Amino acid sequence: MELVILAAGMGSRYGGLKQIDPITDEGEFIIDFSVYDAVKSGFDKIVFIIKEENLEDFRETIGKRFENIVKCEYAFQKPDDLPNGYTLNPNRIKPWGTTQALLAARDIVKEPFAVINADDFYGRSAFTLLANHLKNLDVNSTDYCMIGYILENTLTENGQVARGECSVENGYLKSIVERMKIEKRGNTAYLANEEKEIPLSTVVSMNCWGFTPAIFSQLKDSFSDFLKDNCNEPKQECYLPNTVQEIMQKDNCTVKVYPSVDHWHGVTYSEDKGKVYKSLKALKENGTYPKYLKDVK
Repeated sequence: MELVILAAGMGSRYGGLKQIDPITDEGEFIIDFSVYDAVKSGFDKIVFIIKEENLEDFRETIGKRFENIVKCEYAFQKPDDLPNGYTLNPNRIKPWGTTQALLAARDIVKEPFAVINADDFYGRSAFTLLANHLKNLDVNSTDYCMIGYILENTLTENGQVARGECSVENGYLKSIVERMKIEKRGNTAYLANEEKEIPLSTVVSMNCWGFTPAIFSQLKDSFSDFLKDNCNEPKQECYLPNTVQEIMQKDNCTVKVYPSVDHWHGVTYSEDKGKVYKSLKALKENGTYPKYLKDVK
């Protein structure tokens, strides 16, 4: 099984890969926890999706931490990696979002695989659930899966977050839509750009998916449809949750939702770091993780 890690945004979010701050006393990043959990759950290959210009810095800062533990490969998200018939708007600088990011791995991934964000902590159970779902799938299967989190467990006190708002029926994803500006206000959550309350019990996606290589042709078709209306837009992005919604609407896949009660940890804002540090330190102290994550084997 393979693990695809979406990391093309790390350089811009952190102001340069060399400036990433460790989140533990042992000098580890959040991504170290994900790789540790993935390897423990049976994943034996990691594909990092990054910007090509960040390859040297990424390997030195992050990639080499794992190359003696698990097979690692790299794929590059490029703004001009477009389907036939489309050309890049010269005003376009940034890539096209998470759908295009995942498409960058289409020539590398050959087995059922999981997808995660590089800078989110998902918890041990997520990788165990993903592995159990994927290990018996044929490469052509369209029986996908997603780890569903409770919105309340994924919010920061320090600003807005993006989450995929989900409707789940009989254990399967019925609908999903990417919400860009969710913020916590006291004991409630709001879609800030709509001034609409969203229940804290809402199931949300954190871009923690299980797919097979069959998804790539579906992503390509959906991305092509997106470009019909947005090719000349300098900033619009094609988000993976919205793409999955389109594929489901065409009855071209099913998505089993595995609920998780784990709490998300992530440094969306600099003010988040102290809380994340304390939470991850506690997980080490209670034995969930060893002192040094590099001791995964």
